[in-house]
Amino acid sequence: MQDSDDSKQSTADMTAFVQNLLQQMQSRFQTMSETIVTKIDEMGSRINDLEQSINELKTEMGADGSLSPIASSQEKHEDSA
Repeated sequence: MQDSDDSKQSTADMTAFVQNLLQQMQSRFQTMSETIVTKIDEMGSRINDLEQSINELKTEMGADGSLSPIASSQEKHEDSA
């Protein structure tokens, strides 16, 4: 009878351990998922801001194909050399 009780207790302990472990894993996975979604939302917002800034720069430069800011800054460096 003692062995049967020990076996049942051991099984119950193992079941509780596994359930606890699974709950911890689920909690950590949920936290990581929320963090990833938050970072993706932030990235999307930053990309939208960047896109808006690019469009504003295009508008300021005009659609007539004037020099790009990179070409302008290269000319300045060449002039000062």
